[in-house]
Amino acid sequence: MSSVLMWGATVGLLRSIAEIFGAVGGAALVFSVSALFATLALGLPRWRDLPRAYLWGGGLLFVAYEVCLALSLGYAHDRGQAMELGMINYLWPSLTIVLAVVSRQHRGSWLLLPALGLCFAGIVWVMKGQGDWSVSVMWQNVLGNPLAYGLALGAAFLWAAYSVVTRRFGKGKNAVPLFLLATSLLLWIQYAISAEPALPINLGGIGQVLLLGALTSAAYSCWNHGMQHGNFTLLATASYFTPVLSALLASLWLGVRPGAGFFYGALMVTAGSLLCWWATRARRATA
Repeated sequence: MSSVLMWGATVGLLRSIAEIFGAVGGAALVFSVSALFATLALGLPRWRDLPRAYLWGGGLLFVAYEVCLALSLGYAHDRGQAMELGMINYLWPSLTIVLAVVSRQHRGSWLLLPALGLCFAGIVWVMKGQGDWSVSVMWQNVLGNPLAYGLALGAAFLWAAYSVVTRRFGKGKNAVPLFLLATSLLLWIQYAISAEPALPINLGGIGQVLLLGALTSAAYSCWNHGMQHGNFTLLATASYFTPVLSALLASLWLGVRPGAGFFYGALMVTAGSLLCWWATRARRATA
């Protein structure tokens, strides 16, 4: 459950690091540091000892998620949009429950559909900003930065899939250091072929990289362990409060004051996620 607290700082720190070192370069630095910390704490696992479905399936989903999330925040046009994209990413708790039901790891009731609808309504509320909402206005916002919005939405589905795959195929193994290392290598390759300028020397930025790298390695290691050995629904319930926590921390760190609609939307995402959990709980109680 501590991973939820650490994840709350991700959006704000990733965005400020991207502003200093670039979207790709900043992400590469963060995951290099997190891979180092995770390896020092847990050791680098032997890939031959890992279940193949977890190694390749979980590893691919993990790396893809991290790249999508980091780049979506880095490619945001401004800090306010970065907070919107972070909220889209936090659809993953409700999607995790849905995928767990679809994969028959859990049983759910009809409440899942309105719960998921409430989550997406919360995202729409976040994106409408202070003005009047319409489908055309929201669509224009997306078209203004389709890559960033697409990456954020993809990240939500990817992390939900990773959580389900880890639960089912992990068999108690923890390959997070290996996954973080693969993520950093992929980002450095992307940085080498990108048009981003050379990384500047910025002591404040380096401090942020070290802080987020430590939080990232600890959070993902804890979550991986919890998904395999803990109470799935209890952990999912705790994760449902991440959107509100992330919104509060990001607004404080980035100095952005979103309107009341943003926080109403964050609460709707949280409420929808809790309703998803209730749908599985109610189904078990009647089974």
